[in-house]
Formats: sequence, structure tokens, C-alpha cells
Amino acid sequence: ANLAYRIVDLIHRSFLVPSCNVDLNRFHPRPCLQFYIGRCLGPCVEGLTTPEIYQEAVRDVKLFLDGQQAELGKSLRERMARAADAQEFERAGKYRDLISTVEQLQEKQRIAAAEGDDADVFGYHYETGMLAVNLFHMRGGRVLDRREFFWEDLPELEPSTESELSTGRVGTGDSTVHVERSSTLVPTAVEEIAELRSAGRAGASVPTQAVVEHSSVQRFDPSQFFSQFLTQLYIGQPYVPRNIFLPVDFEDRESLEEVLSEQMSDKNVRPTRVHILVPSRGDKRSLLDLAANNAKQLYDQRFRVMKPNARAIQEALQDALALPELPKRIECFDISHIQGAETVASMVVWEDGKMKKSDYRKFIIRSVDGVDDFASMREVVTRRYKRIQEEKKDMPSLILIDGGLGQLHAAAEALARLQIINQPLASIAKREEVIYVCGQENEPIALDHHNPVLHLVQLIRDEAHRFAVTFHRKRRQIRDRATELREIPGVGERTTRRLLQHFGSLQAVKHADVAALSAVVTRTQAEAILQHFQR
Repeated sequence: ANLAYRIVDLIHRSFLVPSCNVDLNRFHPRPCLQFYIGRCLGPCVEGLTTPEIYQEAVRDVKLFLDGQQAELGKSLRERMARAADAQEFERAGKYRDLISTVEQLQEKQRIAAAEGDDADVFGYHYETGMLAVNLFHMRGGRVLDRREFFWEDLPELEPSTESELSTGRVGTGDSTVHVERSSTLVPTAVEEIAELRSAGRAGASVPTQAVVEHSSVQRFDPSQFFSQFLTQLYIGQPYVPRNIFLPVDFEDRESLEEVLSEQMSDKNVRPTRVHILVPSRGDKRSLLDLAANNAKQLYDQRFRVMKPNARAIQEALQDALALPELPKRIECFDISHIQGAETVASMVVWEDGKMKKSDYRKFIIRSVDGVDDFASMREVVTRRYKRIQEEKKDMPSLILIDGGLGQLHAAAEALARLQIINQPLASIAKREEVIYVCGQENEPIALDHHNPVLHLVQLIRDEAHRFAVTFHRKRRQIRDRATELREIPGVGERTTRRLLQHFGSLQAVKHADVAALSAVVTRTQAEAILQHFQR
């Protein structure tokens, strides 16, 4: 199902055919959002395209679905040449991008045609303390899935090791942008493992020993890295492929092969041998090269593209959102609740190129009952900027809202009531990932998914969401703990607060004896608490 969704999404993005069930037997007064964000030709509205162009797109989709990529690529090249001859360079550029997409698909099909058992193929790219790892899961000779891992602030790679590597990528760092340490900017492998384990799969934590001491200077060692990475990735897993292709060898490779082989033999009727290989030629080497190329692309997308210097990203954001000045400070808001219970809001701050956690703020929503995100947004924006007015502080360069048009308009209404005018205000809508700018709502901004401006806005939005969810979870836990304690006869709100402040958690209260409890509450209350939790 996931593959089918990805194919459908690729068709809509690349060939611009409608993704909705609109009736094309008649024209409609206006197009939907998909047209404005460049994902549909808009055949439902008269004048947006022509029948010939739309029929051409449908024919291309048919060739694509029939697997006739070679014929499709040939047709696209002919059309690109005709468009270039006619000096229709924008149209020629679109054909060029589509040709690139088709060629990438042909490359993937070449991989899928490779014969052999199940295999995992690793590639990596390392520069100046930052690492991207790409993992292909090949099953039955076909790429079934791909996973990505990122680390930063690793030690420098030892120069001698750099020259010895034949597969995998080690960059010179000449064009690498410095990346400051920030857990919110780059998901580490630790975060990936948490997600994998929560889904019932183990992943790989950061291999802490992938760093070696050399002349009193720490160096990143790819061999030690992959030794520990594979150990943490595969040990205890229900399935390990027969072949694991690596770009570098490591000292305990044979020992790990034995452990993994024994692990898989215990799960199968017949003995299963797991091979960890470092191919140097042939099709398997080509797979490693492809994995390394993908890792390089991942590195560029995550580190080089995502993190330009502060001035560059400010200028790009100003240009993309048509802001009146460089956005030196951005304040972003998000609302969090579960079915209207314990509604809270968060405000996070991005200033001069990085998140400024000292200026983060939490809000408990007090004026709203039940589920009303719009009213909650009005309250938090009102409270925040009423205080700014009272303290006579400067407004931020941009206010960013996590949500769509409804949340954007709620924030705008709150600012209007405070008589704050001409304040740059925008929101980023979920799912579509388009940006709405207040006053320009009819022209949503759809940025390429590799655009550093979109990455920045998503980063700030995601941090606001994380901060709000964390605060909401803590509030809910406190409420749940307090509720259980208040169920005990003779224990009220003040006693509950004293107990939690003294012991730190409900679990500690449960395990306390009468003497420990009596240091905080009366002997009678202590005995009642002990009796309650021993039932």
C-alpha cells in the first residue's frame, strides 16, 4: 500500500494530472489548491490548459504505468528539443525535470533486475563531523525499502583512512557549511531507533565507540562505526538478510557473521548463513556505489542545503514570503490537547539563525472549553502580544502559526483587536506543507521540498509542536497522578501537591513506607496512602 501511494504521488507531482474526482465533462469556476502549488494542470477550469496538453500528460502516465520508460524518455526528449527550438525554455525545463525522474526510475529498475538473495546494502557520506548513512533493503533482488540515518558533531576523519576507502564517500569539506549542534535541527539515529523500537523493530543507537584516540585527538573511524552500527541494528531482530554489503571492512566481521548466522538458524528449520561482504567489483560493487551516491544526496539535502549561513537563510525567507525586512526573529505558536482536555500552547523562537530556547514560552489555555483551536490561538496570541505592548518591547520580524487558514485568521484577529497592524504573519499548513501569508491567502506559497526556506519553516513548526506536546504530556501526567492520590480518603489537593513535590513522582509515593510518608503528611494519612496502594 505504501508503494502504491508513493507511485500515485509521483504521478501527480511529475505529470500534473488531477488527484481529485472532479467532473471533467464541464468547466468549474476556479481551480483547487493543487493547481496553485504546481501539482495539477487544472483541466477543470477553462483556459488553464489545452485539451492537447492534457491528453499528452495522460498518454505519458499510461506509458509510465505500462513500464515503457524508454519510450516515454524518448518522447520527452523530442518534446524538450521542440520546446527549446521554439524558445519555450520554461516548458523545456519541465520536460528536462521529467526526463530526470524517468531516468532515476530506470536506474532503480536496473537494481531490481539484479539476481540474488535478500541483502541489505549500506552507503555513507562523511564530511567535517557530519555523517549520512543510506540503507537499501533488497528482498528477492528488488529494493523493497530505504532507510536514512544522520549524525553530526562527529570527530574528524583520520586522513590516512580517508585515502584508503574505496567505497563510501568522504568529502573534502571545501564547500561544507558549518553545522552547529542542535538536536532539533538534525534527527539523530537515537531518535530513529526510538521510532523503530516503538513500532516493534530495533534500530541503531549512536555507536559511541566509533571514535578512536589518535595522538590525543579523537578521530572518526568508519570501520568501528559500522561494526557497532550493524551490531545494534541486527542483534535480536526477527529477520536478518543472508547478505549484508558494506563499504568498509572491520576487525570482528567474522565474529558478527557467526552470531547473526546462529541467531537466524535458531529461527529457521534449516541452518542459515549470514554473510557480511565488502564487494570490490561487479554488480554488488555497483550497488554499493549507488548506495554511496544516495548517501551523498542525503548529506547535501540534510546538511549542505538545509543549513546555509544565517544571513543567507534570512534573505531567502524574506524573498520567499515578501517580508518588509530581514526576519531576524521568528516567534511560532502551536496548540496541543486531546479532545479539548488540558489544552496548552507553545511559543518557540528562532533568532539570528538558531533556536533561542531561553525565550520559549508555555501557555495554559484558560478561556476555552472543549475543542476550539481557533479560540485557543486567539487567546495565546492576545496574551503574548498584549504583554509585549505593556512591556514596550519590539514585535518579532515574523509570527509563524502551526496550522492552516483558520489558525492564521484567528491569530490575525487577535492582533487586530490589539491594534497591531502591518505585522508579518504566516502559517504552514499540515499535509500539503504550503505557506499562507496573511493578506495573500489566495496565493499560497508552495516551495520545493528541498528548499532551505521550507526546511527552516518546518524546523520551527516542528519544534513548536514538540514543545507543545511535551508540555501537554507533562500536564496530563500531573493531572493523572494527582487524580489517583486525591481518590484516597483524607488526601486533598494541598496534600497531593506536597507529596509529589517531596517524592518527585507517583511511583515513588507508591513505594514509600509509613515512616517516609509521615515525614510529609500525618500518620493517619500515611497509613491511608499505604493501605490504598497495597490493595
